[in-house]
Amino acid sequence: MNKFLLKALVLASVSIASFADAQFRTRNRMDKLEDFDQQKFSWGFFLNGNRLDYRIVLHPRYGMNGNQNLVTSKESISFGAGLITKFRLNDYLDVRVEPGLQFAQRQLDFNTQYNDVYQNGNPQNPPFTPIGLTDKDRVREIKSTLVDVPVLLELHGERWYNSRPYIAAGVNYIVNLQSNSDSEDDNQQQVFRSTTHNFAWSAEMGIQFYFNKFKLTPAIRGTFFMNNEMVADNATTPPYWSAAVSTLQTRAVMFVLKFE
Repeated sequence: MNKFLLKALVLASVSIASFADAQFRTRNRMDKLEDFDQQKFSWGFFLNGNRLDYRIVLHPRYGMNGNQNLVTSKESISFGAGLITKFRLNDYLDVRVEPGLQFAQRQLDFNTQYNDVYQNGNPQNPPFTPIGLTDKDRVREIKSTLVDVPVLLELHGERWYNSRPYIAAGVNYIVNLQSNSDSEDDNQQQVFRSTTHNFAWSAEMGIQFYFNKFKLTPAIRGTFFMNNEMVADNATTPPYWSAAVSTLQTRAVMFVLKFE
């Protein structure tokens, strides 16, 4: 379903861009929505497809066996939607707030049975009782519902007929509604915990196309979490899961279609 949605978004963007390109070949036609960008405020909505995975920094003892990584991630394709609010600063700069809802599902594989060699402990780490990891213990399917609120500063060029290129960058406040951060259970009870409140930075580029009734913007955006999302397992849990990961951060590449 998610892959189908992403393909549909890409196909729609290519089709519209081709149609717009056909318009640009006619030099004597009227420019469309000439006064649209002179408004102090404007509104719209967007749809997007996402490609998400994790940036992982592993613990040198519990997360690696020599040069072998004991924890790996599998990326996923997902989708989202949201609203657009634009505030015009001048002819070249806008501030955009684009709150959205993003849905994601990723997979982490913990091949950490090797950590049994540390069961006797050391001055830095207490001893623990090993357990045999099943397939269910090794794999974590992590579902996330993210409330994403980016604030972007947009720099755009001059209009060329009915199009205008732009770049944008800014910061995001992101709430993970499925973080399980307050759960008393942890990975030993099959509960993966991550942070609820997160911060990220984003960069975006795209082209705005002007039609008779609306403005369409296909764009590519990268979003990268700045904080560590990993919540440590309970002190009595063996070091097979969170102890193997020093830093866990979401990173996403989005294809966005904006309608204003």
